[in-house]
Amino acid sequence: MNLIAVVAVAVCVLAPSAHCASKTIEWCYHDPACSDRTWPTIAPQFCNGTRQSPINIVSANASENANLTEFIFQGYNSITAMANIKNTGETVKVSFNKGVKISGGDLPESYDSLQFHLHWGNGTASPGSEHTVDGKRFPMELHIVNSKSSYKENTTLAVADSQGLAALGFLIEELPNTVDQPASWKTLASYLSNISLAGENATIAAGISLDDLLSGVNRRNYYRYLGSLTTPVCNEAVIWTVFKDSIKVSKNLIDLFSTSLHINDTASPLMVDVFRGIQRSQPVSTQPKASSSTKTGYSLALMTLGLVMGRY
Repeated sequence: MNLIAVVAVAVCVLAPSAHCASKTIEWCYHDPACSDRTWPTIAPQFCNGTRQSPINIVSANASENANLTEFIFQGYNSITAMANIKNTGETVKVSFNKGVKISGGDLPESYDSLQFHLHWGNGTASPGSEHTVDGKRFPMELHIVNSKSSYKENTTLAVADSQGLAALGFLIEELPNTVDQPASWKTLASYLSNISLAGENATIAAGISLDDLLSGVNRRNYYRYLGSLTTPVCNEAVIWTVFKDSIKVSKNLIDLFSTSLHINDTASPLMVDVFRGIQRSQPVSTQPKASSSTKTGYSLALMTLGLVMGRY
């Protein structure tokens, strides 16, 4: 059995410079003896909780919340924000240099952006996003992990706070009839050949920004709910934001993630289907639609303009 040993507080694997407990548990995606179906048993304190992630977002059931304003992204335009890329044995993780932050978006304070990682299935034919929208699963999903700035990257404190972490989820789908697009994702995927084995890492050269990777996404429109980490020990400490627009990436680049990386050494399986199954639904909110009075006023204005113009 090829088990992956991780720290009990899963974010310790994911976040650089984290201050974490040393206790470990063993979990995996690929083996029925340690896959996500077993997590509620092997890590019952939270993985068997009532506020678990990911969920299926039913768009028609999302309540309106006028407080869900725009985010402020600090350092997301920097071509030196991304420091290192690593094969952790269960995902690809990109760590950030200091100074990358988010605020706004009805968050209780500013949050330090620590890293992003990805979840995928087995190429575009077998999708592997964690969240689904109206039952649709996307080929991949990118998660940017953020910790309350007041905790100064101490994730032990963050996971003990029901809102200590803020995760930004970006769904990724195929950009049809293209190869190697967008250029930022071609650059990111070019590092995969350097980290094919678990534990391998590479320095990311200056050149692409987080904004480049998130191109095409209207970051004003999103869903919001309170949930958890999606790996053991599944701490219920996450404010989740899932953006409505998807990132569009060429099929050949998406497929590289499931054909280039091993969960251990070269004799181990390829890293495929690295996502947790859907958990019980949670209350979801989103930005209000234009009110009926606004729509009526707009329609009346157009009618009036039409009548006036018709006189000339």
